[in-house]
Amino acid sequence: MPLIHRPQVAQFDRSELPVTALAVDYAAGDETALHEHPHAQLLHAEHGVMVVSTEHGQWVVPPTRGLWMPAGMPHAVRMVGPVRMRTAFVRPDAADELPQDCAVLVISPLMRELILAAIEVQLPYPADSRDGRLMRLLLDEIKTSQTLPLHLPRPEDRRLLKVCDALLAQPDDTRSVQDWAALADMDARTLQRRFARETGMRFGQWRQQARLLIALQRLAAGDRVIQVALDLGYSSPGAFATMFKRQFGVSPSAYFR
Repeated sequence: MPLIHRPQVAQFDRSELPVTALAVDYAAGDETALHEHPHAQLLHAEHGVMVVSTEHGQWVVPPTRGLWMPAGMPHAVRMVGPVRMRTAFVRPDAADELPQDCAVLVISPLMRELILAAIEVQLPYPADSRDGRLMRLLLDEIKTSQTLPLHLPRPEDRRLLKVCDALLAQPDDTRSVQDWAALADMDARTLQRRFARETGMRFGQWRQQARLLIALQRLAAGDRVIQVALDLGYSSPGAFATMFKRQFGVSPSAYFR
């Protein structure tokens, strides 16, 4: 399927209909420029992994997950491997109790089938029709979906950003919090306090989250679990698997099955 260009997307992300949906296929490594939509967007990959970046941080979106993007939020998307994106645009006033912030959602089997059915709906559709009821059910599923911790928040303090960028470039770096504080030209207590205030996480939690989200991208690209574990600084594949399962509920080898 060819990439959908902006003029084609306009009929979906600014429609008067409450929900519209479309399918776009991307090649491995494709990236979108920073952009925004007048409507909220549910991004879901039927296959492949997306890395979505905003000024507030980064979200990793594997299969069985989706990212809720509020209307008007500038974002860019990078594809890890070939991606079959199936996305729905939701008018901001389409329903009460829709999420107000970016969030990774569980895509239940029902929601997945609703998304796949929604992309086949011809526009426009009558509100009191099978297609209109299908879209309303999709809205209900979005409102009740569980959110997941697949977000890596980005601090604003340039000294903290220096530490974050260094860790992302070399996630197996095992320097202590005191060493990282020295790099940021502050004491360890100040580093911890500023990290908590700007990201909502302690420094150690942020570092662990960064490693796990990098691991998701590596595993999606087909890298072996043992190599990912060692490259991220874990003492053994077992230690990595324990941390991964604690966060995501399944082992690394089972996650993408």
